[in-house]
Amino acid sequence: MERTVKAMEGKYLLPSLELVEDVFTKWADQKEGKLVRRLVSEIRRKKYYLPQLDLVMVSGDEVIGYAMFSRFHIEGRYEDSLLILTPVAVKTSLQRRHISKDLLEHGFQRAEEMGFEAVLVEGDPKNYQARGFQPSYLFGIEAGPNLKLPNPDCLMVKELKSGALHKMSGLVDYSFYEALR
Repeated sequence: MERTVKAMEGKYLLPSLELVEDVFTKWADQKEGKLVRRLVSEIRRKKYYLPQLDLVMVSGDEVIGYAMFSRFHIEGRYEDSLLILTPVAVKTSLQRRHISKDLLEHGFQRAEEMGFEAVLVEGDPKNYQARGFQPSYLFGIEAGPNLKLPNPDCLMVKELKSGALHKMSGLVDYSFYEALR
């Protein structure tokens, strides 16, 4: 199966939303699937959206993987150097075949070329530690009071530029996303 990572194109907008909704519905439930789909649609409309970091993996013309990196700020700072990775989705029947790994590594390289210095993600540490993510609290970046994490280790960061995280700190808040209120 030949696979290619591509930046978002018009023909992949709807299929990527459908993939995200399907994957998160199967992982959690229909409510979660719809929530993550709304979040992706919302990010695409906001100033933080970066089409060149809205990535799909395709096999032929079928979208089999998806990852979105977008600008992010902590307490109004760092939006020119910090990205958030959300969501990451791989077609359920094709998971555990390095699709997300290839998408993420492509995204990290492109983000670094664009001058971004760090990436924040919320998720299962087992899924992200191998990609170089570490608990964000180790760097003074912590979940704000409205963030309900199952474990503090679920909020993670990765440096794209050495030393970048030593000059970032603060509380993470998602309140500017309507879908997450």
